[in-house]
Amino acid sequence: MIGSELDAAGVRDVNLRRAYRECRKLNAHHGKTFFLATRLLTPAQRPAVHALYGFARRADDVLDGFDDRTVADRADELQGLATALFTRLVEKRHCGDDPVLDAVVDTASHYRIDWQLFDDFLASMRMDLAVTDYPDRAALDRYMYGSAEVIGLQMLPVLGTVVPREEAAPYAAALGKAFQLTNFLRDIDEDLSRGRVYLPADELAAHGVDREVLSWCQRNRRTDPRLRAALVEQHALTRRVYQQAEPGVAMLHPRSRPCVAAALTLYSEILDRIEEMDFAVFAQRATVPTGRRLRVASVGLARALTARLRHREA
Repeated sequence: MIGSELDAAGVRDVNLRRAYRECRKLNAHHGKTFFLATRLLTPAQRPAVHALYGFARRADDVLDGFDDRTVADRADELQGLATALFTRLVEKRHCGDDPVLDAVVDTASHYRIDWQLFDDFLASMRMDLAVTDYPDRAALDRYMYGSAEVIGLQMLPVLGTVVPREEAAPYAAALGKAFQLTNFLRDIDEDLSRGRVYLPADELAAHGVDREVLSWCQRNRRTDPRLRAALVEQHALTRRVYQQAEPGVAMLHPRSRPCVAAALTLYSEILDRIEEMDFAVFAQRATVPTGRRLRVASVGLARALTARLRHREA
């Protein structure tokens, strides 16, 4: 299957094919919902998406691996990743043996994805080395621009648009933001275990919630009424971001719409699960059942095939 995708994408070099295969493995293993949605893209588009995911995953692993590396070790490793990407992508000089970088540089070059987007992403990743709390929405938004919105902007040239790209860009950025806000709600327990809180401190404080309350909830696997009220507010805000992003689906090339629509549906349904379990985010992890994911994917696949036939794209 991956061989046919690489053939469709015009990837002939043996080493590059190996690199893209590595990125696909990362996506399949770590990004199950995202990987499923990626299957709705044309074969020619998939390797590029795997490469972008693979690079983001590499940075994530530097930050979040539970091991004995110090903050300084992680900072050095992240800087090494940034330097290697800059050397390859901007200076056009090959350095080292890193299949993930091979693939993402090939993708960025082919789709003309600007270095600045990667630099902004890496800037937010560096924040995770030192920043553990965000005092207000503006501070969190600065972090999310690099950590989430630029992912949507990187994806845009791969997906294609039927309007000028700059017109579709705010919607692509909003969808990346909506996905990450969903993760913040779903993963509050896991993030707190890493010492981080990705909810604005002033908005939590308005409901009487601080670190002490969050730690109590985690220890007791319960959602304090004050935290529940705060999460209801954050949940509603995230819903509004999905609403802002949704009109952007129609701006994409028809072949890409089923994929993005499926991803939007599945991720937004994580919010449904959080609400259905009455915001018990420390008692269980909100997930969309496999059967539901497969049903959404099946509908998306039918629409994707119709779009490809209509536009004569296999």
